[in-house]
Amino acid sequence: MAHIQLPEFEEMSPAIQDKAKPILEKTGKLGEIFKLLALDEKVYFATDTMIQKYLLDETTLSYDIKESIALLISLENGCKMCVDIHKSIAKMLGMSEERIEEVLQGVDAMDSNEAEKALLNFCIRVSKKDNYKVTKEEIDNLKKLGWSDVQIVEAVAITGYFNYINTLSNVFGLE
Repeated sequence: MAHIQLPEFEEMSPAIQDKAKPILEKTGKLGEIFKLLALDEKVYFATDTMIQKYLLDETTLSYDIKESIALLISLENGCKMCVDIHKSIAKMLGMSEERIEEVLQGVDAMDSNEAEKALLNFCIRVSKKDNYKVTKEEIDNLKKLGWSDVQIVEAVAITGYFNYINTLSNVFGLE
């Protein structure tokens, strides 16, 4: 149970209700993270834009990489709710059950090339509080492995997004 009172559909603004209707039609319920964000329309729509642009739109990173980041950072942050949600999203986006379980065993257990493992380990590294210690050499190493500046920025933005969502979920005790 959440640590604060979460709004039900009827208590949400009309603009958020419009976003909630398709979810309710598909799943029959709204998740606690949706309800938490719905407390504040500005927070909801800012977050919704990040979800669309970072995760659901086609970008320079594959859906496999993006969902691997989502799973690894959520796991690292101890956000069970987010891990469970992203297992489902990863399946929806085409990741196999085997690949999802491989990711959840950690980067070293993954059947991936050196470049992909380096990027995923970098994302775990930058998810930590001491990310201000990241060096130019660490970024240059990713570039040497073939990652572009845009891909590196995108990976770090996705990592930051999951730190944000995991923090909301963990602080407010969402299930």
